[in-house]
Amino acid sequence: MLYSKIEGQGAQAEGESSEAKPLVILHGFLGMSDNWKTLGTQYATEGFEVHMLDLRNHGKSFHSNEFSYEVMVEDVLAYCMTHNLKKIDIIGHSMGGKVAMLFATTYPEKVNKLIVADIGPKYYKPHHQDILAGLNAVDFSLKPDRTTVDEILKNHIPDFGTRQFLMKSLYWKEPGQLAFRFNLAVFNKEIEQIGVALPSNAIFNNPTFFLRGGNSNYIKDEDFEDIKNHFPNAIIETIPNVGHWLHAENPVAFYEKTFAFLKEN
Repeated sequence: MLYSKIEGQGAQAEGESSEAKPLVILHGFLGMSDNWKTLGTQYATEGFEVHMLDLRNHGKSFHSNEFSYEVMVEDVLAYCMTHNLKKIDIIGHSMGGKVAMLFATTYPEKVNKLIVADIGPKYYKPHHQDILAGLNAVDFSLKPDRTTVDEILKNHIPDFGTRQFLMKSLYWKEPGQLAFRFNLAVFNKEIEQIGVALPSNAIFNNPTFFLRGGNSNYIKDEDFEDIKNHFPNAIIETIPNVGHWLHAENPVAFYEKTFAFLKEN
């Protein structure tokens, strides 16, 4: 079963009971549920029961040699069934957005509204080579400390923000022994899976919101037609002056736009 962080139980009006609306949040490649804690808490204060998942091979969830969007979708379905989440709103960023798209098109009866952050349904060429090279350059048998790990990563990943994001998955496996929480060995073998396109016949007709970063090239104007083919009721908006990690770079705008969409009837 997937590891999760759950925030909020929903609001109750005086004299009546109302169940919290389940909201499932899926992180991107090499991320984890912790990346969404602040935003998750905000959604929870507005009456959502927020489930922030660690997808397989990420965070505190189980490691597996199987790694594809199909198996991740089945993981999310099993999680929803275990937690009795009959119908959910779902937010997915990047890889998590691909999982959310495939989940919504495979099990449309389980999804009320879909929010996809800075990823489209199209195929993406592998583009994480520098990041993987940096991660693979870390030799944990030498028992490096956090500063040393950062120095090694810097040789391949000059961007400070990206390194900080990756360092969040660093933990003390045992005293004096650091490790990454994610399953790097499987990612090395299955990296092609990250860019796989949504099946051509995958369609979800419920309200869908695509939110892209103005400085990101993951969703281009020419991708709009493809998005609409899969998601006929899609709205596409842009947060200016942010890149691919739009929810981290401008969390205020991200929250305002996504919450406005979620609260609409």
